[in-house]
Amino acid sequence: MSFPIQRPRRLRRSEGLRSLVRETPLEADDFIYPMFVCPGKNVRKEVGSMPGVFQQSVDRFLEECREVEQLGIAGIILFGLPSKKDERGSEAWAAEAPVQRAVAAVKKAKLDLVVLTDVCLCEYTSHGHCGVVENGEVLNDPTLDLLAQAALSHARAGADVVAPSDMMDGRVGAIRRALDANGFADVSILAYSAKYCSAFYGPFREAAESAPQFGDRRAYQMDPANAREALREVRLDLEEGADMVMVKPALPYLDVLRAVRRAVSVPVAAYNVSGEYSMVKAAARNGWMDERRAAMEILTSIRRAGADFILTYHAKDAARWMGGG
Repeated sequence: MSFPIQRPRRLRRSEGLRSLVRETPLEADDFIYPMFVCPGKNVRKEVGSMPGVFQQSVDRFLEECREVEQLGIAGIILFGLPSKKDERGSEAWAAEAPVQRAVAAVKKAKLDLVVLTDVCLCEYTSHGHCGVVENGEVLNDPTLDLLAQAALSHARAGADVVAPSDMMDGRVGAIRRALDANGFADVSILAYSAKYCSAFYGPFREAAESAPQFGDRRAYQMDPANAREALREVRLDLEEGADMVMVKPALPYLDVLRAVRRAVSVPVAAYNVSGEYSMVKAAARNGWMDERRAAMEILTSIRRAGADFILTYHAKDAARWMGGG
């Protein structure tokens, strides 16, 4: 008879005991903080659907980068808003575009942050899709060279990691070849390998001003019903040269995250996306939920499922709650 000899509650009696036997660690350096940079000077505009998240010009952005560094957060991932959009998204690879200038500014400031850049065209195209569009169709192969140009421009600015999020077939290989051929063999690729066509991206599209102007992205982002396909996508990206892989979103796909973690030996990331963040913020503001407990529970669940690191808008708050400042 196990009871009363076996009493699991013995190890839950105090915070010291709970901490001692805690299975899933969570630290500030497990986080990457997403940031949105825009043209202009002295711009700091809060995103309406994402309290605490801002569109910022490069001069103001550096202030927040210093805060992120002081909190012990591992790094940042940058998304850009162009001064103009066109059919091909040409500002994605412009040397003086906001992302490229922001990367250079962080490196010049010698901040102790890993700098990742999102590589996609949706913020830069007039139609809001992630690739070249002809006759209402997003074309895969003509998009690859444009993505490679964008990734190369980020590397030239000083990015440590480029992160293609477009979900075009073959884009990791195209980017790896372009980086290697131009002297950037040491720049890492974090592939958004299992990126689902999700309803949880809504607030991000306000922040990045990247909503598609027609249709949706189901023809290139993954079907939420598919898990085995995610493993296929991961394997293909690794074969093409990805150094790390990502599952996005995180919460609705913890099963996929766990499966990916078991299938590969490379680092695995998960993106705790805008809709997941905004739900917690909205519920907390209405008094329906304890924001701190909910956010920390969510982040712990993502780590427990297998993420080595988490891209999350909660990063600064979570770091403070854990004693980072």
